[in-house]
Amino acid sequence: MKDTSVPDQAVSQPAHVLQHLTQALPGLTPELQKTATYVLENPNEIGVSSIREIAVKAKVKPNSLVRMARRIGFEGYENFRKPFREQIRRGGYDYRDQAKWLQSLGSGGQPDSIYAEGAAATIANIEKLYAMNKSVDLKAAADEIVNARRTYVLGVGLVNAVATNFAYLANMAIDNVVSIPQEGSVPVDGLVRADKQDVLLAMTFKPYRREVAEAVEAARTQGVTIIAISDSPASPIFEGADYRFLISVDTPLLFISTVALSALLESLMAFVIADLDESVIASIERFHQRRYDLGIYLEESQ
Repeated sequence: MKDTSVPDQAVSQPAHVLQHLTQALPGLTPELQKTATYVLENPNEIGVSSIREIAVKAKVKPNSLVRMARRIGFEGYENFRKPFREQIRRGGYDYRDQAKWLQSLGSGGQPDSIYAEGAAATIANIEKLYAMNKSVDLKAAADEIVNARRTYVLGVGLVNAVATNFAYLANMAIDNVVSIPQEGSVPVDGLVRADKQDVLLAMTFKPYRREVAEAVEAARTQGVTIIAISDSPASPIFEGADYRFLISVDTPLLFISTVALSALLESLMAFVIADLDESVIASIERFHQRRYDLGIYLEESQ
């Protein structure tokens, strides 16, 4: 009998699993061929649908899926579909598939799994952040921000709040950091007067935002120093950037995780503060004292 064990690479890569199944197809029984054909034609269903749901759609018995998986070398169907669920957990499918996967965990009485998957992704993203980026590069980027005439911070959509928060915190210490775009404008509008004396801190993640990529390109042609943060070496904002910070935004939840982004910007802010002279301390104190004077903060009980 021909060897039907699963190659090592197939264990972690959905594409390899499907390729292995395709190669095994001619040697399967008619019932298993019918089952395998549906799976090959509908690979997005594997990670998000239950075995019964797929069996109904394929018009086969659930046990046919189990036998198909075993026939090509897996211990069972759950082992067969594990790579597909992992790909969704890492954000490898679209938002619909991720939502359906989360609902499958919830309806299956696995709320702890949702919590555990989220925790694992968060920890992994933080570990990758500090493994993939160097303190010397953060220090150099902070030097650019401190010495710039003006630093523009650009993030739109989901990361707009993180970018705006960075600018807000920076302004406690220095007054040359602004977030763009301003309300009612597009990113390139905020860069119209920017030149080689300025810095653009830009961030975007898959699917990449066109307006961010266009703003980075415009800034680059104007001689602006570019600090780019993204999730892939092939990111459009990395091309021509002076500083590149690569982070992971993987999450089992919808959209992207901003945990690593927030941590990176916190580290960058720390380097900015450390880079300034002692006057920054007085600046921060004045900022907070003014808030106490205006009654913005609640007085602490004695």
